[in-house]
Amino acid sequence: MKQFIAMTMILAASACAQATQQVDSIGREAAKGVITETLATRFPQVPKQLITPFTNCIVDNADALEVRVFAKSAVIGVDDTTVATVRAVLSRPETVQCLSRSAGGVPGLLG
Repeated sequence: MKQFIAMTMILAASACAQATQQVDSIGREAAKGVITETLATRFPQVPKQLITPFTNCIVDNADALEVRVFAKSAVIGVDDTTVATVRAVLSRPETVQCLSRSAGGVPGLLG
């Protein structure tokens, strides 16, 4: 009986982790539109052809709370909080490295 309960708990935890990952993935996909809009309207130094690589790097390096900000912005619109969140994610070394790989290391874009 103890083994059955333990196995049930392990399976439930696994299912919960999978659901959490799926929700996170959906949130990140939804955030792309808001991030793209923010880059296009509030970051004129980002060339049009690099908006998609920038968006992907921001989404990949945003934490769950930042993804939540982007999701909220998708409903209420881009505001100063959205811009500040994009700027915060852009400033991370991991994001800069991603941009360097994705955008060919074009200098001066984060200005």
